[in-house]
Amino acid sequence: MPDIVNIDQEKAWNGPEGAHWARNQDRWNAVNEGFNEPLLDAAGITPHHRVLDLGCGSGQTTRLAALRAPRGRALGLDLSAAMLAEARSAAEREGITNVSFTQGDAQVLPFEAGAFDAAISRYGVMFFADPVAAFGNVGRALRPGGRLAFVCPADARLNGWVAAVESLRDVLPVGDLGTPGLPGMFSLAGPDRIRDILTTAGFTDIAVDQAHVCGTWGHGAEDAARFLLGTGPGRHLLKQADAATQARAHRTLTDHLGDHMAADGTVRLRSTSWLVTADRPTDPSVRA
Repeated sequence: MPDIVNIDQEKAWNGPEGAHWARNQDRWNAVNEGFNEPLLDAAGITPHHRVLDLGCGSGQTTRLAALRAPRGRALGLDLSAAMLAEARSAAEREGITNVSFTQGDAQVLPFEAGAFDAAISRYGVMFFADPVAAFGNVGRALRPGGRLAFVCPADARLNGWVAAVESLRDVLPVGDLGTPGLPGMFSLAGPDRIRDILTTAGFTDIAVDQAHVCGTWGHGAEDAARFLLGTGPGRHLLKQADAATQARAHRTLTDHLGDHMAADGTVRLRSTSWLVTADRPTDPSVRA
């Protein structure tokens, strides 16, 4: 694997967090797949396009991009070996042959210049150690006029899973769930920060639009509570509590999630994100 500069994230995604996401890929897709069509539409993928999927995880969006580009190809990039193994297995099962996956750090991976027509990401670009360097490297991998499109979380307070965790404040030591500007889920929550980073990285025609999706977090409130407490933030909170407090936390969260059950018994929570598009200038001498 090429040099890794994002050491903390590499350890996380090749440790318990990556294993959790690989093991629960279908559940995470149920949470986030409502963004797939808006993202792929925004990327403007054509049948001949070469597509780069950043932070592709278990590869659902990479495979969908490959299906939109049957005479092109799609490459999924991620730090997590466990999730990439799942991505390759899924592509083989689905018979998608114009897709491949590689392990690496988008900030330093030596892409061939102009090798891609589009770069996409569904929740994979918030963890860069140096976002300007990473997006600059991605920009060089795009052909002149190539399109970048990604989805990232907006303000934490606008996301239903955050409100669910907040319901535990009287039970567990819930701290700050998102710090804008630091690598993590909400590092790109500020639209002005997104525009500044992409402009500095050399992109033009930047658009930042709000998108809303209701994702499925489980079948029944107890199931959804177990899943949410099994995520990285949930595990971190439970480690700080004794067994009795953990049981109380599960009951409290189950009660909260019971208010979000749909008619079919699934728990649906609203995700509010930014759908971002930007272009590499057709004239390399032009910088925003």
